[in-house]
Amino acid sequence: MNGRAATVAGYLAGFALLFALWHLAATLLVRSALFPPPLPVLERAAALIADGILQEQVGASLRRILQGFLIGSAAGIPIGLAIGSFRPVRALLEPWTEFFRFIPAVAMITVAVIWFGIGEESKVFLIAYTTVFVVVIATAAGVGAVGRDKIRAAQCLGATRLQVFRLVALPATVPYILTGMRLAMANSFVTIVAAELVASNDGLGKMLWDARLFMQIEDIFVALVALGLLGFATDRLFRLAIRAFAGRFNPTM
Repeated sequence: MNGRAATVAGYLAGFALLFALWHLAATLLVRSALFPPPLPVLERAAALIADGILQEQVGASLRRILQGFLIGSAAGIPIGLAIGSFRPVRALLEPWTEFFRFIPAVAMITVAVIWFGIGEESKVFLIAYTTVFVVVIATAAGVGAVGRDKIRAAQCLGATRLQVFRLVALPATVPYILTGMRLAMANSFVTIVAAELVASNDGLGKMLWDARLFMQIEDIFVALVALGLLGFATDRLFRLAIRAFAGRFNPTM
């Protein structure tokens, strides 16, 4: 068995163990209608898939996550590079970063709805908001972690300041940027559920809210399982993309 097959087998075994423990907990320990075993949940998921409902909710949430994540990352990387590279910029922008990053995106939901309404813009804004500061901090930390000896060596070889940044600092910072983006992706899933709970016509958060109102317990667990599987799949795809396009900067991912 090659390495990739072994990895997939490990993933399948891990999920099998998770569902087995869930079944045992639901049938032997809890025994409550509020905590159904896996089989009824999977049957309900199959019914929702057959009706096209689950795909619609998943697609709506993923679209918002992708849009906000890309906007937040595109803004966070250059800001983080500037903060880490230039002391005047750090003195100017670091208070902003430290101030806003301690205001959670959930607390900004009301502001987002007031500014952008209940449409797509408010949800994309919240995802971008929860993404940007994680990426900024990780990127700035990466620039600060660049070894001084590497910079001095490049300068001794005649490299200009721009060349030092492009050929030494930036490649060394890429692993930190990618790590920050992975963490920000997890935050995006947390935030999109909260945003869709408050103001949305579709999405997994809306599905959770409606299921709670009508006490559709299986639907709640379908949404939770879908979120977990989507998060896992998204992280794996992110790692594959890193290996394909930036593996030489971060070979451990």
